[in-house]
Amino acid sequence: MNAYRVLIADDHPMARMAIRSLLDPDPSFEVIGEADNGEEAFIQCGKLQPDLVLMDINMPKWSGLEATREVKKAYPHIKVVILSVSDDVADLITAIQFGAQGYLLKNLEPDDWINYLHALLGEDSELTREMATRLMYRFRQEEHVDDLVPDVLTPREREIVMYVGAGKTNREISEALIIAENTVKNHLKNILEKLQLANRVQLAAYAVRHHLIMKK
Repeated sequence: MNAYRVLIADDHPMARMAIRSLLDPDPSFEVIGEADNGEEAFIQCGKLQPDLVLMDINMPKWSGLEATREVKKAYPHIKVVILSVSDDVADLITAIQFGAQGYLLKNLEPDDWINYLHALLGEDSELTREMATRLMYRFRQEEHVDDLVPDVLTPREREIVMYVGAGKTNREISEALIIAENTVKNHLKNILEKLQLANRVQLAAYAVRHHLIMKK
């Protein structure tokens, strides 16, 4: 399999170097370019057409969130993961709204970074358990939450949405429901189409917004 082509966007040279040193030992990743601001990240996406952009949230000219919005408009096939030192749920929600496929905290362990990126690029991406929990509490505090769940979802699909909202991977869902992992993937594809959502992260937010939360 060809290596995933990665663009690193961060305004701090040392941060770009650290991210590169994290990815270089893994043959699954090939760093093909760097950018030190959001506007440059957008330009490089047009020139290099990476598979993945690791986008720092705070950069000059365009912020990482603004750059993500423009990248996803122009090149929807490019996956974007926001990088941040903050676990502020407001940032996570904005990243989702702008089309990001993932959100990584810079203080995570290197193995967690690599595992997360492999899962995301393999279309089994998940929110970290901590971020999923924070997302749940944030939406529970909103007064205007709609309790109604669209009838387009079958009971099985609703069940799978609940697991996604809890941050479970496809493998964990398949084991919990005693079904094949490919069956889970097919269900997720149908769910995203029915709900007109772009990715798994948006589905996790949907689960919380509509109170599709697993009982403790």
